[in-house]
Parts: sequence; structure tokens; C-alpha cells
Amino acid sequence: MTDTLLPRLERVSLRARIGILAAVVAAAVVLLVSTAAFFVVRGSLLASLDENLKQRAVAAAQSQLARPELLATVPSEILGAADIKVALLYSSGLAQSAEGAASAPPLSEAELAVARGDEAESVRSAGGYRVVAVQAGDGRALVIAQKMDSTQIALAGLGTTLPVIGGIGVVLAGFAGAAVARAGLRPVQRLTEAAERVTATGQLTPIRVSGSDELARLTQSFNEMLGALAASQEQQRRLVADAGHELRTPLTSLRTNLELLASAEKPGAPTLPREDREEMLADVRAQVEELTQLIGDLTELARDDAPTAAREPVELVDVVERAVERVRRRAGADIGFDVTLVPWTLVGEAPALERAVLNLLDNAVKWSPPGGHVRLRMVPLDDWTVVVEVADSGPGIAEEDRPHVFERFYRADTSRTMPGSGLGLAIVRQVAVRHGGAVWADRSPEGGALLSLRLPGRRADV
Repeated sequence: MTDTLLPRLERVSLRARIGILAAVVAAAVVLLVSTAAFFVVRGSLLASLDENLKQRAVAAAQSQLARPELLATVPSEILGAADIKVALLYSSGLAQSAEGAASAPPLSEAELAVARGDEAESVRSAGGYRVVAVQAGDGRALVIAQKMDSTQIALAGLGTTLPVIGGIGVVLAGFAGAAVARAGLRPVQRLTEAAERVTATGQLTPIRVSGSDELARLTQSFNEMLGALAASQEQQRRLVADAGHELRTPLTSLRTNLELLASAEKPGAPTLPREDREEMLADVRAQVEELTQLIGDLTELARDDAPTAAREPVELVDVVERAVERVRRRAGADIGFDVTLVPWTLVGEAPALERAVLNLLDNAVKWSPPGGHVRLRMVPLDDWTVVVEVADSGPGIAEEDRPHVFERFYRADTSRTMPGSGLGLAIVRQVAVRHGGAVWADRSPEGGALLSLRLPGRRADV
């Protein structure tokens, strides 16, 4: 039965399930309270009846009614009730009632034990009567029995009233539970509608937040998720738009050069001078390299902080030395390098770290004039943090441009005529964040730009 009930409940709405749960809980509480109330009232009525009968029995036992010669002549109405039966029970088992055997109360071993003196009194129910026995002298017990019709009618009425009132309470609890569920689940309904709207239309419009409870916090988190998705979409849109803009220039130039070279090969076309042909081929090679570099940068940025390479212990000094050697070969003898290293180990991706340091050095070489110097220093901030500083001898970065130089495709007004796509420093920031570090730009003491890469780790000689 449970196997068939659970699938049925799963098809019921959450609002209905909460209403059903409220009704079930209310039914359990009503059943418990009704049962307890019934037994408490029943016990109270019987206790009151027993006390009344005991008082009458004791009063009768202490009066002349306990004398056998008078008991036979005194009707039971003298005790204050027409539904009372009285008897004098002897220890031998002989009983004498007020109006003969027909009016004798129900007798049993319990009353006989009182007559023998084994018990001081006894109380029991028998044959629709409440029977009380008290001692009435040596070897005798006075037994009084009263009908329980009024008590049973009261208990029957209570037994009928309590279920009716309880049933009404259960129904009201079910409706109240459904109403509370409807009000409480309204934010969830708005979240559901918002999710369906996003699925259907792609619109990432936040929903209204009301209150400060858990559902309001869930709504706020949902809005933050929508904001993050909107920011990601905008970032992707900008990346595609900026990438298309950056790719258009070298592609146009490459196509122009290829068309000129192809036209020169046609029959009857003017022959290109050797120098012009070699210059065009050099331009084509440079444009292909620029496209290759740009596509590589875009591929690196498209990973978006989701590394695929395995992380392993990396000696940062080795990474920096390889990057410096590569840049030194490309820069030639026009640029000098001043390098200060400290042993440092961290867990990360050696190729990505080398690419970041290489981009910093390439940027410094690009802005340094002939005969200038590029300074690289590794500065430990403490036993667990190091900063790689790269300073050039160029004009420096304007203060208003410093917060933006690590953004994708950002190029200051003074750099728009310089080679590059504006992605190199963005890759540096991405590598830093991926390794738990940070980047920032400042002005070097020499007056040029000072770009800093902070990384975690530890000193290799500690």
C-alpha cells in the first residue's frame, strides 16, 4: 500500500500536501486531546459520584439504618435518591436489603471482603450501577448502589460532541494549512514563474523581494544568480564583439595583401618589384602571427577561470627565468633587464604562470624606449605571499587608466597606435585569480609603469 501511496502523493501539489499534512497533524492532536478529555471527564464524574455515595454510605452506616430491624422498614428514598439500592451484607455472605431481594444491590466478593474486615471500603461498577461498600460494624458492610444512567448519558453526549468538534477542527486546519501554504509558497511560485520566463524568453529580469525570511533570502540569491548570468552574457557579448573588431583589421589587411599578390600573378598584370613583393609577404607573415597570437589569447580567456591543466608544485624562479630568457631574445640588445629573484614554491600551472610573467615583460618591453631597462623583482610580503613586480622605463600609465588596464580589450588613448590586442594583461589577471592572487598597476620610481602580480605559496628555502 505504501508503494502505491507515495507515487500518488508525489503527483499532488506541494500546497495540497501541506494542507493534507496540517489536517493529519490536527486530526492526531484532536484525537489525542479528545481521548484525554473524555477520560478526564469520565474520571471526574465517577469520582464525584463515588464521593457522594461514600458520604451517604458512611452516614447511613453510622445511623440507625445499619440496624437490621430498621433497614427492612426504611425505603431507599430516605437516602436522597429514588434510584438507590441499599443492603446490609454479613461476613457469612447473607445480605439484607431495605425492600427485599428485588431491591438488593449487586453484590460480589469485593463487598464481602469489606464485611469481613479485609478492606475498609470498595467501589466498582456492575449492572449499570455504581456500587459502594463501607464497614458497618463487626462482620457487616453497608452496600449502596446507584444507577449510572445520568453519568452514561453525559459521557455518551461527550463522546458524540468531541468527534464532531474535532472533525470541524480538522477541516478548518486543512483549509488553514492550504491558506498558509498558498501565502508561504507565493515567493516559490514567483521563482518558478521567473525560471520559466528565463527558459522561454531568455530575459534575466530580477523579481521583487519582500520580507527577510528564508524565502526572501532564496529570492535574493535567485536574483544574484540572474545578475551573474546577465553579467556573464554581457561579458560574452562584449568578448565576441571586441574579438570581431580586433580580428577585422588584420583580416582586412591580410586579404588586401593576398589580393594584390594574386593580381600580380595574373597574365598581363604589372609585375611587382621584388622589394614590394617581399614587403607584402613580410606583412602577411606578421598578420598571420598577429592573428595566431590573438586567437591564442581569445582561447585562453575563453577558459574563464576553468583550468584544464593539472596543478602541481611549481618553482616560480624557474618560470620567471624562462619567461625572461624568451623576452630577452625577442627584445635584442636595445633593452636591458634587471632581475632580482627569491626562491619560491607554489601549487599551480607552470605554463599559465609563465604566460602571465611573459605578458608582463612583453608589455614592459613594448613601452620601454631603445636603451631602456626593464626591472623585475620578486618581493616576499611574508612567508606565504610574494609579489612579482615588473617596471618599465616608458611614460607610465595615466592614473585614470590604471584600474582598467587589466580588462579585456581595454587600450588607453596613448596605446591605440601601439601593437597588441589588449588581451595580454587580461590574461595576467585571469591567471592571478585562478591561482588565488591579484594584480594591480602603479607608477614605478623611475617614472614608468609598475605592474604587480601577487601570488600565494612559500619560500623554497624555508
